[in-house]
Amino acid sequence: MLKNIALRCTAIFRDGEKMSISAELDENMPFKNSSESSTRSLSHDERLNALLNTVIVEVKHFAEDQIKHINELTEIGLALSAEKNINKLLEFIVDKARALSNCDAGTLYILDRENDQLRFEILQNDTLNTRMGGTSGVDITLPGVPLHVDNNANYFNVSSYAALTGEIINIPDVYEAEGFDFKGTRQYDQASGYRSKSMLVIPMRNHENDIIGVLQLLNATHPQTGEVIAFPKGAKDLIASLASQAAVALTNTQLIRNLKDLFSAFIRSIATAIDEKSPYTGGHIRRVVDLTMMIAEEINGADCGPFKDCQLSNDEIEALRLAAWMHDVGKITTPEYIVDKGTKLQTICDRIDHVETKFQLIAQTLENEYQRKKIELLQNQSIDTCLLDELDTELAERLETLKDELEFLRRCNLPDEFMSDDKIDRLLAIASKNFTVDGTAHPYLTHDEVKNLSIRKGSLTSEERKIIENHADMTLRILKEIPFSGSMADVPEYAAGHHEKLDGTGYPRGLCGSDLPLQARIMAIADIFEALTARDRPYKKPMKLSQALKIMGFMKSDNHIDPDIFDLFIQQGLYINYARREMNPDQIDLDDKN
Repeated sequence: MLKNIALRCTAIFRDGEKMSISAELDENMPFKNSSESSTRSLSHDERLNALLNTVIVEVKHFAEDQIKHINELTEIGLALSAEKNINKLLEFIVDKARALSNCDAGTLYILDRENDQLRFEILQNDTLNTRMGGTSGVDITLPGVPLHVDNNANYFNVSSYAALTGEIINIPDVYEAEGFDFKGTRQYDQASGYRSKSMLVIPMRNHENDIIGVLQLLNATHPQTGEVIAFPKGAKDLIASLASQAAVALTNTQLIRNLKDLFSAFIRSIATAIDEKSPYTGGHIRRVVDLTMMIAEEINGADCGPFKDCQLSNDEIEALRLAAWMHDVGKITTPEYIVDKGTKLQTICDRIDHVETKFQLIAQTLENEYQRKKIELLQNQSIDTCLLDELDTELAERLETLKDELEFLRRCNLPDEFMSDDKIDRLLAIASKNFTVDGTAHPYLTHDEVKNLSIRKGSLTSEERKIIENHADMTLRILKEIPFSGSMADVPEYAAGHHEKLDGTGYPRGLCGSDLPLQARIMAIADIFEALTARDRPYKKPMKLSQALKIMGFMKSDNHIDPDIFDLFIQQGLYINYARREMNPDQIDLDDKN
């Protein structure tokens, strides 16, 4: 087009004889003005002015078309860079390429290096009313195009040829083309009644000049007549520019997705390591994640009640999921013996064994003491069987008392043994006794043993409980070191807030009311329900479902957990769905009608 316009301009500034050349050139001009034929009857100057006006109009139209294309490519580039959904992005590329080239059909292949093939991703055909792949919901079942056949480069398929050579192929009619195998195309046409004709195949290169896919367009049509035509050179250049932008955008999106996948996998591996740190909490984090997502999805699906206007975005859902995976990361710093403390005397080992050994020693000292008394009795006077019998009876009574005391201590050591005042008094009475070894008196129980056995409920002392609770603060501190940004910026707050309570009595920061985001409230209920119903805790028997819900009902009344979320949890039967999947059958004493 620019060549023709230049020839016109040259002709205008030549003499009248050359004007005939311009007129002859006009016969093949694509933008020839129909009124120009009348200029032959005009004067020389008038014909020059008329021709000049025609050229100006043509230049103006050409410039406008170029500006339009530049604007379209700019808008497409912005849209490509903004779209993060791979399926939408792939579909967008084909849609825009077809619109720019005014063609009937388009196919997008992605290079699958692992399987050495071009994989179908998008397939569109307006005439056949076909849309497959992308967001269509229709899977493409066609086999991929191999890049090599019998270890030889596959140059016979036009798409694989473009991928292997990086060349753009523009074919006016595939039925007349030479050098490529269009047998599959003909078979497709025969089966569908379609007529494939013009084809434009463009390799997609990313910013590193690597080919990552192939864009194949079919049957360009004339904008006025609808007739199938060859793809014009201008369209080829335009689509090549689009393909280049698309390749970079697609690569960036894939890199972002790969980084997210890598980060998520890394987070899950850390969570798994934390769970496996204790043989008794394996799977806890995974179960909390599942419960958290169940509740979040139900909130998003609510069409009535307090959550009817609440909708967590996809980014917010992902942030919540990540926070759930990381909610116990602070336990990395918690000593294992505290995390695993299954009895009150447990540290590296269960010290009830030490107490038992000590009581065996006490029993032995008692037996030795009475043996000495018998020997003294026999040495100082005649044998008195009554006195000997009394000593034996007294020893037996003391040994029986010792046995009862040890059994009592064993029961005190269990975390589910509630220590009433009477039990505490008996424990202190036992601890006040002494036994002697080699002339040195020793207490039945050490101060630390008494302190641990005096724990009224559970297995942790107040100091150990603070260490356990510190994991939430450590979660916040650890996650604050990770540069979360954008939609993920609040992940540390969500993760660290799963032990906070609405009344402000929770930890680590004592937040309450509106200071607690919805995400932290969701995780709190998930964490509590999982902990209550877990079947793998060493310090308690698996709790019945009814008892767990009863306890959580009290927590709701005490303003510890969000009442609306808990009600949703019950009303939508989430508790029973989880129970059937994760709890022992004998724990499930409710159904979804209760």
